[in-house]
Amino acid sequence: MYQVIKSLHIIFIVTWFAGLFYIFRLFVYHRINKDKREMVEIFSLMEKRLLYYICVPSSICVPLFGTLMIMINTSLIHQNWIFLKLIFVLLLYIYQYFSIITYKRFRKNSYFLSEKQCRYINEIPSILLILIIFIAYFKNSII
Repeated sequence: MYQVIKSLHIIFIVTWFAGLFYIFRLFVYHRINKDKREMVEIFSLMEKRLLYYICVPSSICVPLFGTLMIMINTSLIHQNWIFLKLIFVLLLYIYQYFSIITYKRFRKNSYFLSEKQCRYINEIPSILLILIIFIAYFKNSII
């Protein structure tokens, strides 16, 4: 059963990251086309679907299956690496929350971020993914 739960955890990590990797790329295109009403509507719809149909449900399933893994294998909670990993996961939730704020503001034509800023922000989940994978893979040899 543990392997099934771990597999589901990984599947939802992948879907969550797919959304996190793409959302600010959509904001780049949204920002570039801010004066084209039809394009803004298309990008707004794509952003909404990506956030609320992929990112948010996946971000709920990731900790659900992660918690089940810890409940089955309680030794995980006694390992130092897990806390560092959880700090970076918390940063992913902050990133997602900021993405939702950005979506809502862009939807109201409040373009508080430039195209260039959106491009830079788009790199944050990649950096966090690298850190999380290294922490999870090397576990206690890091800390």
